[in-house]
Amino acid sequence: MTYLDPAAVVQAQLEAYNAKDVDALMATYATNAQQFTLHGPLLAEGIDAIRPRYVARFAEPDLHARLLSRTVLGNFVTDLEVVTRNFPEGKGRVEMLCIYEVVEGRIARASFATGATTLFAA
Repeated sequence: MTYLDPAAVVQAQLEAYNAKDVDALMATYATNAQQFTLHGPLLAEGIDAIRPRYVARFAEPDLHARLLSRTVLGNFVTDLEVVTRNFPEGKGRVEMLCIYEVVEGRIARASFATGATTLFAA
């Protein structure tokens, strides 16, 4: 079996996120994938727990992630992104550091660090 390059897997995940295509996004994750806050607690384990997190996020009309930089080290991919979101306080953006571990062509573990939120002027 030929596995996708880790950067290609993460790129497919980013494209599915921006297309708000939950099925395509879930196809990039391993069945037993885990998501964490960076150096912190488990956020979700398994695609059945991960899927609803994205379904809720995809309800935001202005949701979009813009890649600022990507670093690949073996099967680890680190993305720095700026994500436009619809926060309860209004539309804004937040910087995200996303670290993915890709195993056999799927994201096995992902850790996220969130920067400061900047709200857009009304």
